[in-house]
Parts: sequence; C-alpha cells; structure tokens
Amino acid sequence: MSLTVRDLSVTYGSTVALDSLNLTIASGERFAIMGPSGSGKSSLLWAIAGIVPCSGSVIIDGEDISQLPTHQRPIGLMFQDYALFPHMNVADNVAYGLRMQGMARSERMERARELLDLVGLGGFESRNAATLSGGEQQRVALARTLAPEPSVVMFDEPLGSLDSALRESLLDQMRHIVSDLGTTSLYVTHDRGEAFAFADRLAVLVDGSVARIGSPQEVWSDPGTVTVARLIGHPNIVSDGLGSGAPLSLPVTAISRAPGGGHSGVVVETTFTDGRYRVTVALARSQDQVSFLTDDPPSVGAPITLSIDEKQAISLQP
Repeated sequence: MSLTVRDLSVTYGSTVALDSLNLTIASGERFAIMGPSGSGKSSLLWAIAGIVPCSGSVIIDGEDISQLPTHQRPIGLMFQDYALFPHMNVADNVAYGLRMQGMARSERMERARELLDLVGLGGFESRNAATLSGGEQQRVALARTLAPEPSVVMFDEPLGSLDSALRESLLDQMRHIVSDLGTTSLYVTHDRGEAFAFADRLAVLVDGSVARIGSPQEVWSDPGTVTVARLIGHPNIVSDGLGSGAPLSLPVTAISRAPGGGHSGVVVETTFTDGRYRVTVALARSQDQVSFLTDDPPSVGAPITLSIDEKQAISLQP
C-alpha cells in the first residue's frame, strides 16, 4: 500500500525536527531515508507511527490515519535495540502483536512458525530470546514486525548495533523478504551503503527537510548540493570549481609522479583501505583536498600531478 505524508512537522520545544515535510512512497516500494544525526530521520518514523505529536497528514492507501492511536495504525516498526521480551520464548515474542489482536493461540503459533522459517530461524520457537545472538535477535524482531501483516514496515537504524559482516548479510535478507512479500517499506539509516543497497528510491534529510530525492543512481550522479554530496560520500569536492566559480565533485582518474601540467599538488596522507591505498592530495591552486585509490602510493610530501576529466565533474550548489 502507498504511504504519503503531507506538511508533516514535528517540534520539541523550540527545536524543529521536521519542517512541513512532504513525501510519497509507492505501494511495495523499498524507500530509504538517510541523513546526519539530528536531521529528523527517526522523528519522521515516530510521527508516522503516532509515537510523537505532529501536525500534517499521514495517509496510507488514500486513508488519513493521522488521528488513529499508535496501536490502530497498520504499521510495523522495527528498532535498532531489538526490544524483545527476555522472559518470553522466541515464538511468543514473534506472536505478541497477534496476541494483542486477539488471535487464537494455535493460529498465532502457526503464523510465528511461518515467519521464523522465513527469516531462517525455523526450530527456534522454544528458545529463550535472551540466549540469542545479536543477529538472531534482530531476525526475531523482523519476524515479530511482519507477523501482523502491516501495510507499511519501517526500520529505524535496525542494523546499527551489529558488526559489518553481519549487517551486510541481514540487510540482504531484509531486502529480499520485504520484496518477496510486496510490503511497502521505509528504512532509516545514516549509512550510505545501507541506504543505497536497500532502496529503490531514497531521500536525504537535512535539518528536517528533504534535500534530495531519487533512485540511488540519480542521487549519486546529481547530489545537487555540497552538503548532500558529502553526506552520500563523494570523496573529491573542490570549493572553487577549479576556476569556474562553482563547487564541483571531481573524478580523479590518473596520476603522474612529476609536477607540471594537469592539476599539481602535494601528497598529505596515504591510508590502506579495502585492499588499496587511498592517497590524499592538497591542490596547489586552492589547498582543497582530493583523493584517489592506487596500488602503488607515493610518499607523503611528494609533488604530484592529478589527471581530472573535468567533463565528468558534477556541478554543485554551495
């Protein structure tokens, strides 16, 4: 089912967390919200779920649910900290929402088994939730969120407490599950990699407003502003546009060890990352820093010339 928010605003005292935000997510779409801390990401989820007071409208498949209490909204919300009941076994945790809906025990246990099979935890029904690993607890939390068959599933930094290898595995599983179920999903994260991997489309929030929206490829290819470019990880942003007067995101494509020609600079740092060296260079003209990857790094302090295809540069707003 589709999800639309219109003129949604959230304030905490004198602090504006969301400022008349408008957003539409298509039925079955995987949508991500990313942004820095304090940008309003979690406030958006909490407002949609009815957890915090807000103004504006929340509409699911044409129905305004803004006045409904949290427990009556057809929304599932999954948190980073799992929020499982430690005194319950896994099956009872998964079936908790169904119990609150009045479903008979035999039916909710059958539904719990189906969901545990779906998330790869078949046979864990009688295990105590407190004995599970972090990854297992998060999969139980996912099964519990999906059990009542919500119209919209929302994820609030769901993988933030897990190690990187487990995050990648669980993200892949979550993406496939919501796609297979056809569930509309909204995924909040500060991590660009998670947002890009999960989403059909994404929005970048800055100071409570949408700064950029589009597919991952569209947002990467045209971030629009310096702020968004930095948030999504563009490595090379030159403030003066190499004389053009506008900021640019630059592709650094090749290097020469000898100064002269191209764009000269001095190596200020080399770091080993993901099997290659990242070399950071201070440009002589502006002292802006840019970087590139190489298998054969020059030494710190060495003069260097960068080859930059300015036709591939992306123009940005300050």
